[in-house]
Amino acid sequence: MVIIPNNNNNKKRGNNMKKLILTMMLAIAMVFSTQAQERGDWYVGTGDVANIAWTEWAVSPTVGYGVMDNLMVGVSVAQADSTVDMDYDFHARYFMNGYFAYVATSGLSTDGISYGVGKMFTLWNNNLYVDPKIVYNSGEKTTNLTLGFGLKF
Repeated sequence: MVIIPNNNNNKKRGNNMKKLILTMMLAIAMVFSTQAQERGDWYVGTGDVANIAWTEWAVSPTVGYGVMDNLMVGVSVAQADSTVDMDYDFHARYFMNGYFAYVATSGLSTDGISYGVGKMFTLWNNNLYVDPKIVYNSGEKTTNLTLGFGLKF
């Protein structure tokens, strides 16, 4: 006797799993919220943790300040290893309708300006943030998906 598996049950399970994953993603998205960025807000975070190969993982400490409503300026510090000098990156974000436009430069040089767009998600009384963004680097002519997180107060 040969037993043939019933593919209809597997399809139903697959559809149920898709619905479960979609429901979980929707619930997580509802937990994360966006909030207006106001003058006087401070941001302390990582800058970017996703733009580096996983074998060379590094974190760039970042500090930002809301200089006026919907405009934040900041600085990041990065050092690949102890044999090279520290790099200072200056950046600004302009927030509108829950999204932000991003511009950054390495040091005071205008040779490799980065431009991007992203969205800041806040959690836990709007004190913890995650900010995925798409960034184009004009010097390297590359486009990257980056991810930062930190505290806002």
